[in-house]
Amino acid sequence: MTSSTTALELPAPASGAIEHTPRAQPPVRPWVEFLVVGGATLLLFPIAWALRGVVGLDTGELVFGFTFFHAARVLNDPHFAVTYLLFYRDARVRLFGDAFAPLQRLRYLAAGVLVPAGLFVWCAWALTAGSAHALGLMIQLMFLLVGWHYVKQGFGVMVVLSARRGVRFALSERRAILAHCYAGWGYAWANPFDPGRARFEKGVVYDSLPHAAWMEPVALAATIGTGLWLGFVLVRKWRRDGALPLLTPLTALLASIWLWLIFSAADPMVRYALPAMHSLQYLYFVRLMRGNEAAEREGPPWFGTSRKTRLAMLAISAALLGGLLLRGLPMSLDAFVLPDAGLGDLGPTPYFAAIHAFVNLHHYFMDAVIWRRENPETAYLLA
Repeated sequence: MTSSTTALELPAPASGAIEHTPRAQPPVRPWVEFLVVGGATLLLFPIAWALRGVVGLDTGELVFGFTFFHAARVLNDPHFAVTYLLFYRDARVRLFGDAFAPLQRLRYLAAGVLVPAGLFVWCAWALTAGSAHALGLMIQLMFLLVGWHYVKQGFGVMVVLSARRGVRFALSERRAILAHCYAGWGYAWANPFDPGRARFEKGVVYDSLPHAAWMEPVALAATIGTGLWLGFVLVRKWRRDGALPLLTPLTALLASIWLWLIFSAADPMVRYALPAMHSLQYLYFVRLMRGNEAAEREGPPWFGTSRKTRLAMLAISAALLGGLLLRGLPMSLDAFVLPDAGLGDLGPTPYFAAIHAFVNLHHYFMDAVIWRRENPETAYLLA
């Protein structure tokens, strides 16, 4: 959701936007919400340790790797695909009508037309030129922005879940949360120090861009400093406002920063699961927004399709589109086009690498539009 702001921010109708009167779907049990927004990651560590002790490291890694390889088909791929379904829904109305305010329409144009056009040209140039360097730059941009994507989603999840519990953050408090998000992203990217070395990703071998040696300690200091600032802000808010029901929102935030980024390599087995955990968090909020919208439209004046049917259709569409975008299309191109294209220097799966980078990067930019408070549909998050 992760983005200029990939975040779920508090919705406030934009000028000229269509306002909604949200109607809530049946609530989710608190412990289920805790697990799906980040708490499940905490359980994976003892599971991994126990599995390693029972069957050994090699078999344990095999089990985790197999499980979360297939989880990618169920969670990761649909989480990318559903972004396209959300973003391009009623595209003409959003771009040329009054559903969005002017600035939001410009964001929509940039993320929906300009960004994919630029990424397509980049991919086409890298593939036709057989340039591992050009494709490697795109992959490195993907890795740089994925941390930004994760922490902004964590920020948005914390803000929305807090608002749903009656807790609102002042501007200075939001800045403290965001500062720790950005610092954590910077440290996760700068650590470990990389002087520039050969990398292998999706079959493509390329040389990484070097990091300056000073970046790691500076980013670490910023992460610690902003963490202390955030702790001070939350304690001050607690003392001023009384008890704060922030266990689940804060878990979602810290899991996004600390478990999924900074300490992502703490356990080699749990690392297999992190993309699935991020996707699960994302899909929960898709279900929250689209489910509340569907619940509202079950009644007058629409009397539309039932909420369960709408959500089932969305899930099936996302699964099919995800399978096509991230499995069927690249595998077909690598199998049938590559032998005649002369791209052997890019490795055995250059189309898979290019399409994977394209979809990831486009996902980040589309999220920057979907989950902004200027999008009137985000009002359904607070139903």
